[in-house]
Amino acid sequence: MLACVDVDYRDQDAVAGCVLFHDWTDATPAAERVERIAAVEPYEPGQFYKRELPCLLAVLGPVRAQLEIVVVDGYVSLDAQQTAGLGGHLYEALGRTIPVIGVAKTEFPGAPAASVQRGQSGRPLYVTAAGIELPLAARHIQAMHGKHRIPTLLKRVDRLCGEAPAN
Repeated sequence: MLACVDVDYRDQDAVAGCVLFHDWTDATPAAERVERIAAVEPYEPGQFYKRELPCLLAVLGPVRAQLEIVVVDGYVSLDAQQTAGLGGHLYEALGRTIPVIGVAKTEFPGAPAASVQRGQSGRPLYVTAAGIELPLAARHIQAMHGKHRIPTLLKRVDRLCGEAPAN
């Protein structure tokens, strides 16, 4: 099973979403999960993962044994020295057993990202990865369903979090 995950922050809590699917070209999820997390860590510049990682682990926990690859909104590594971004911290937290692909909408200078063009947009997506070769990760994101820059299921997980009712 493949998964796209995201988090939406509220006042002091958050909603984590997970869209599960079978194949990179799937247009609709096989399943969806939402997890409400109370009392998330405050935002710390340069330490965003401390806030988001517990939310992602909470939503992935019940389906972890089924996962082949997880796709996150953000970077896996931030530089040539492999400084971990959110996806890198997730890969470590999953025991380096489940590959993680990061998909970012903006370029992070120095990050070892593959530029992926989708749809008619002149703006690329920036793909990074751990546990899977970067060219293969980029091909997977390129193959995802949708005729626009952002793949259908990445849009879906974003909406899933944002539309979930507050606690």
